[in-house]
Amino acid sequence: MGSGKTAVGRQLAERLGLPFVDCDAEIEARTGVDIAYIFEREGETGFRIRERDVINELTQRAGIVLATGGGVVLLPENRERLAARGTVVFLDATVDQQLQRTRRSRHRPLLSMADPRAKLEELMGVREPLYRSIAAITVKTDGRRLPAVAVEIALALSTCNA
Repeated sequence: MGSGKTAVGRQLAERLGLPFVDCDAEIEARTGVDIAYIFEREGETGFRIRERDVINELTQRAGIVLATGGGVVLLPENRERLAARGTVVFLDATVDQQLQRTRRSRHRPLLSMADPRAKLEELMGVREPLYRSIAAITVKTDGRRLPAVAVEIALALSTCNA
């Protein structure tokens, strides 16, 4: 969360001349409500089921840049599909960077609490090893501009896919 998946994904897609798809935006478009509302009504479990179904469909599309939600790696079937059907890029950001990037957001249901730092640390403890287990490319994003991160990924992809 707050690593820059959507912003970097857009930049990368433009650089590669590919369509960009954001999983969370796709879920919102299909349901007609925002992610926070889904969490409120269905809880995280209900959201993860919706996310799983959308990931299954989106990972079957060729030639796209896909930005996922941060918790997509929690379900084994998502990890399997992402790793088998595409090249997974892990955007590695520290908790300090995540806090800075998410501090003004009102659309992060998992951070609507008194101590968002503790929550981000908890989430990172669970999610980071899962991302590392499927990532073909890892890029540090702290303090970096979007175009530089997108260029690094594009170069890494050209090496991976060569």
